[in-house]
Amino acid sequence: MGQLDGKTALILGAAGKGNMAQIIAHRFAREGAQLMLAGRHEQALKTLSDEISQITPNHRPAYALCDITQATQLADLAEKTIAEYGSIDIALNATGKGFVKKFEAITENELDEILAVQFKGVFFFLQAMLANMKEKGGAIIQISSVTTTLLIENYSAYMGTKAGIDHVIRNVANEYGRYNIRVNSISPGFTVTPMTEHAANMPGLTEAFAKEIPLGRIGTSQDIAAAAVFLASDECFMTGQNLQINGGITLRRNPTQAEITAAIAAAKNKS
Repeated sequence: MGQLDGKTALILGAAGKGNMAQIIAHRFAREGAQLMLAGRHEQALKTLSDEISQITPNHRPAYALCDITQATQLADLAEKTIAEYGSIDIALNATGKGFVKKFEAITENELDEILAVQFKGVFFFLQAMLANMKEKGGAIIQISSVTTTLLIENYSAYMGTKAGIDHVIRNVANEYGRYNIRVNSISPGFTVTPMTEHAANMPGLTEAFAKEIPLGRIGTSQDIAAAAVFLASDECFMTGQNLQINGGITLRRNPTQAEITAAIAAAKNKS
């Protein structure tokens, strides 16, 4: 038996090949969950559904297009999931917008874009999921970031929107606990994903981060998936919490930009 047998899980942000949401979807399927996969690219969702159906032949995940910045699409996604499976037991959002820029150079349009994805969109996501979980209860999981706790240069808009939603999650957890709805977030540190792959391939960069991690290695999407399974399972007696799944880097710090630059330069000189 899997830890999520008999549960329906909606996973938003699963339309990027090999991204964190797709890794989580694979793990949830192995744990027995029925899946609704969602994101902005239909072919990527279909491919993922096909992949998972080969691993779990008794279940082919459903999928639907959804843009997190559109509240009506999020409401439609919830309705489609209930029409397909009868309920939403688990809702996980892993959408995000990688954005690195000096604070004073950020434009209003850029700020609007990241607010739409990482604050307003997540707010709408929470509204849509909560409205459809009040009868039976459930678990909502948001992928946050260690940058809400540890500073790193040139990430102000990214970390500010992530931190704001973490606080919203605390408030929502407090208000909706009476409906047996658990709402938590997970904070990865620097993790090699398709979004960070280019940076991770720079010689010396991952070493600069790993140096600050007590457990001595960069995190993986599989680490995040394991934590998500716990938060989604009936064994979880937590709400309004942020899990720091990052090898203990919060005991230390992120490397500075100067340290990252120096580590990359040193690695290039060695090669």
